[in-house]
Order: sequence, then C-alpha cells, then structure tokens
Amino acid sequence: MELRVEATDLPGRTCPAPADSGLSPYGDIHVAVQRRNRPAELLDPQPGDAVRAAWTLPCSTTVSAAGVDFTGPYVQGGPGGRFVYLSWGTVTAGSGFTMFRRAKLMLDAVPGDVAEAAARNGLLVGRLGLTDARGMPLCARVVPPGILWSAGGGPRPNASR
Repeated sequence: MELRVEATDLPGRTCPAPADSGLSPYGDIHVAVQRRNRPAELLDPQPGDAVRAAWTLPCSTTVSAAGVDFTGPYVQGGPGGRFVYLSWGTVTAGSGFTMFRRAKLMLDAVPGDVAEAAARNGLLVGRLGLTDARGMPLCARVVPPGILWSAGGGPRPNASR
C-alpha cells in the first residue's frame, strides 16, 4: 500500500525564531518526511516556498476488529497512536538539514471508512496546507479538519475536512 501526502500553502523560505530564543530568523527552510527511528534520514526535502510538495510512502496495513493499523519505514508510534512526521529545518552547505519543528500527521485520526477503503484500494492520501494561522510552518498534531484524508486518490463525500 502507499500513503501519499499532498501539501499546499507552504510558508516560505524564512520565518522568525521564537521571540525569547535569542536566535536569528530561520532561513532556507525545507520540509521533509522523517524516517522512523532515524531523525536524520529525510525523504525528499522540499523548499518552504514551493507551490506544492508531495511524498509517497510505502506502508502496510493490518485490518482487525479494532480498525486499520498502518506500519512502514516512515510510520512512527505504536498501535493506536501511529503518525507520520513532517520535519521542518534549515538547509546549509556545511551542516545539512537542521530541524527546528515538526508536524505529526495522526493516522489514528483517519476516518474508519476511509482507512478501510484505503487498505482495500492500496492508497491513502492526506491533503493539507503547511502554513499555520500565524503564517509559520505547521507544527504539532495534525488531525481533521487540518488534513483531508481520502482513499484511492479522490476526496470522498463523507471524508473529514
């Protein structure tokens, strides 16, 4: 099965550091999917000013009476609390990618009917914007309505928005 993340509304290549940190603004911002148990291993970093970004992740599903459980090299967490990390960082020639915040795309928040259809069809798609209400890179837990989950690539009428 594949899990595809499709993102729009990226925040740009710079953003201010936290006011009380004493740090300079973050520059040359990129976002990528973080591999499970390997925070330095990132899938396809995308510039923060891209029009859109997308990642396709291999994963497996197990369907039981408790629902659909997703696993794979980019799926984090344990049963009932699975998620995918989108890591935000700065990119420099000398030090590579330096993470400064992350967003958790919560797979346990995928509506049950959508998860079951995705397990049957082999594709789960999450669509979201990556700029928060303050104009900063999206971080923290992301659940509907902050992400639209669908099976098979197209929005479903009863999918959460």
